[in-house]
Amino acid sequence: MSQGTNSSIVKNIIVGVLTVVIFALMIYTYLGGGAYHGGEHGKVIEDMGQSNVEKISETDMKEKDDREKEQDKLTALRDKAGNIGAFKVSQAYKSKCASCHGVNGTGEQNGKKLMGPKLFGQDSEKIYKDLIDFKAGRKENLIMKGLLIKLDEEDLRKFADEIGEFPAREKAMSDQ
Repeated sequence: MSQGTNSSIVKNIIVGVLTVVIFALMIYTYLGGGAYHGGEHGKVIEDMGQSNVEKISETDMKEKDDREKEQDKLTALRDKAGNIGAFKVSQAYKSKCASCHGVNGTGEQNGKKLMGPKLFGQDSEKIYKDLIDFKAGRKENLIMKGLLIKLDEEDLRKFADEIGEFPAREKAMSDQ
């Protein structure tokens, strides 16, 4: 026999052995079933989920110290107040912009810097151009592009005009 024929026979033997091993493992897995068929192993998985719930409820039941209670009250009050002290903004601005740029476009909320830059005081034309550039991908920001992708130019114009009015709205609020 030639060397080419010998290597071909060895390859076929290896493939045959691997095929038998794979089928044997498949049969072993099927017969051992457990978690695959809702057997005993499946019950262990369910029990693990129950013990997690019990641990969480034990943690919740521990008494909080006074500082944590005060912090919770303060957070609840802030959430309840919302933007009562601020000027009115549209629901569209609240849902698309406020989480990153602040309720009033200052880029801050509760004294903390937010992810987005300050919009307050910017000209509506500049904001409109920036929004167009974000949507078109000329300015890179995946969050902005994702928020603007389904909006048309009229919607972008409304956002820009509203944000451009923020200083006037604040002045009107303070004059009252």
